[in-house]
Amino acid sequence: MTIPDVARHAGVGQATAARVLGGYGSASAATRERVLASAAELGYSTNAVARSMISGRTDTLGVVVADVENAYFARAVRGVADVAGKAGLQAVLANSDEDSAKEKAAVQLFIERRVDGLVVAPAATDDEHLARAVSAGIPVVLLDRVVTGAALDTVVVDNRGAVKSAVTRFTDAGHTRIAVITSAMPGDDGTRLAPGADIWTTTERVTGYRQALRAAGIPRSAELIRHTGYDRAWARSAVLELMTSADRPTALFTTDNVATLGTLDALLDLDARIPGDVSVIGFDDAEWTTLIRPRLSVVSQPVQELGGLAADILIRRINGTAARPRRHTLHTTYIDRESTGPAPARVRRLRAPSDSSPGADAASR
Repeated sequence: MTIPDVARHAGVGQATAARVLGGYGSASAATRERVLASAAELGYSTNAVARSMISGRTDTLGVVVADVENAYFARAVRGVADVAGKAGLQAVLANSDEDSAKEKAAVQLFIERRVDGLVVAPAATDDEHLARAVSAGIPVVLLDRVVTGAALDTVVVDNRGAVKSAVTRFTDAGHTRIAVITSAMPGDDGTRLAPGADIWTTTERVTGYRQALRAAGIPRSAELIRHTGYDRAWARSAVLELMTSADRPTALFTTDNVATLGTLDALLDLDARIPGDVSVIGFDDAEWTTLIRPRLSVVSQPVQELGGLAADILIRRINGTAARPRRHTLHTTYIDRESTGPAPARVRRLRAPSDSSPGADAASR
């Protein structure tokens, strides 16, 4: 079935039928209804490729995130897809695995596929590939992270302020040995970030942690900042090592879901009492955080709202808005549950189980 067939059946010209079926140009409501009714009756199926050649649009958005299996990114993508769907657009997903090369390859593929716009949670710290997309007429909105120097719309939360406020709850409760577990990739010395791994959210959250310690007059200690690979087993090994040291922390702050899960793995292995031996606060309120006992205190982000706002801004860009790009910062909420308490009067020595030596998992990678 072809456009001329639909045009004859509807009693309109071929150009009119093409405009209605292609979703471009103008036609009266009555004509549009007649053409669409004829197309449905005849079983006409729109050729998306041909329509995109005529209209210059593919009705698709490219979305590049670190890992859709991560609950945070899954919810953010849902927010993007919901808003895109209401606008008649389909979201097409790619994972970067926090690898800048994979991210750049995904962006290039989306450029070649002529998506109408891109939402990117950037692992890369440069913006050359993003600038290439914009030059090709494809607007870009950054989600969750900032790329320094990039003149792009960006949707984030106040990471630094949120972590400073959360860690201050530890210091107010008398904790002075407070560790932070983050999933950025460590350098060769185990403390500095590896090249290309300085993801903006990690930097902001660690900065908020340091600011809270400074405000409480607590000296910084390099061994209490643990950059682990973006991997649950690696985070577990780092926490086992920390918690079996002679001067172990009494409070742990985790900067993301992967680090939180690895931390809880380690504390279960150690038979650590939460919060009796160690208090814990995680960043992000995954559904499972209320299913464990004690329930986990968290910094909660409006994740679907972040994704939805990114899609809404992108659609406005696609439709021609010329507003200056800016950073949109949403607020977080601290949720106090049972995993936090006062610093213990006596620090109990914890021992790793015999079949789980600290650092073994990381060393085997």
